Amino acid sequence: MLNIYDAIPEGLLDREATDLHEVLPGPSLIHLEGRHKEPLFISLLLHGNEVTGWQAMRSILQKYQDMLLPRAVYLFIGNVQAAKEGLRYLEGQPDYNRIWKAGGEGPEAVMIRQLMEIVAQQKPFASIDLHNNSGRNPHYACINRLDKRFMYLASLFSRTVVYFIKPDTVQSMAFADLCPSVTIECGRPGESHGVEHAVQYIDACLHLTDFPEHEVASHDVDLFHTVAIVKVPSHLSVGLPGEVADICLPSELDQLNFCELQPGAVLGSVAQQTVGTGFLATDESGQDISERYFEIEGSHIQTRLPVMPSMLTLDKTIIKQDCLCYLMERLDTGHIT
Repeated sequence: MLNIYDAIPEGLLDREATDLHEVLPGPSLIHLEGRHKEPLFISLLLHGNEVTGWQAMRSILQKYQDMLLPRAVYLFIGNVQAAKEGLRYLEGQPDYNRIWKAGGEGPEAVMIRQLMEIVAQQKPFASIDLHNNSGRNPHYACINRLDKRFMYLASLFSRTVVYFIKPDTVQSMAFADLCPSVTIECGRPGESHGVEHAVQYIDACLHLTDFPEHEVASHDVDLFHTVAIVKVPSHLSVGLPGEVADICLPSELDQLNFCELQPGAVLGSVAQQTVGTGFLATDESGQDISERYFEIEGSHIQTRLPVMPSMLTLDKTIIKQDCLCYLMERLDTGHIT
């Protein structure tokens, strides 16, 4: 299932994300030589509709087309078939950013084990996973280890850094066992400043020769900890204003991303009083903590505690396939080791 290349396939850099399937028959791992031999691992298009990663990487590869890269690269281009259709993933496919935990089954799990074995042998220097959001969010970076190397890698992209350990099936979690790893969130697809920001970041990482011994200063980052994943229960329908549904979301909901909400903030409304707390929130251990964070007052779903959401989306497909949002709390950088 994994296609392996030792050079950029002919015609690849001429293709938009939606056309990569014309050159790549499926998920592909491309190894490129560089002055520094320990490779930078870069993954993109794990979600086929998140195209900023490819746009940025294509720009980087065009820049260095006639010269040696500053550092060797392993480039993993993920779900090209979903990218063809402009979708996160196709019906019958797994989510390519939920297949990275060891021990999985199926062809995708076999592919990931093969990929990890290949890259681990080369002792990767660092790992970058490039993503977009469907809702309005600032550009930010995510880490899965409270480690100063991970924090430094994240802070090169944004002062806003999110620490999470769930879901634990993501690419950055798998690579955290091999090297400093980070997920970068580049805003919504189609935004030119997201591509430009990603290009600058990738280029900076290619020129890194080592990680500094000192810690990132606390005043240089805003560190948050993801404490809950919020979903709409599978038996409830979700809609936007004017639609008939069990739960109706405000049309400007995603403007609340990375806003510190106080108790009583309204995140939705219910059509009837038989839906519990409205949303389902689970913590890092998978425990239901919905009643800790949400309550229904009248017809409104509102917060019970101060909290900061991220990745709030109005895309009903993504809400059902993945989640409505994550909830975060501020974390002191003193936890970094």
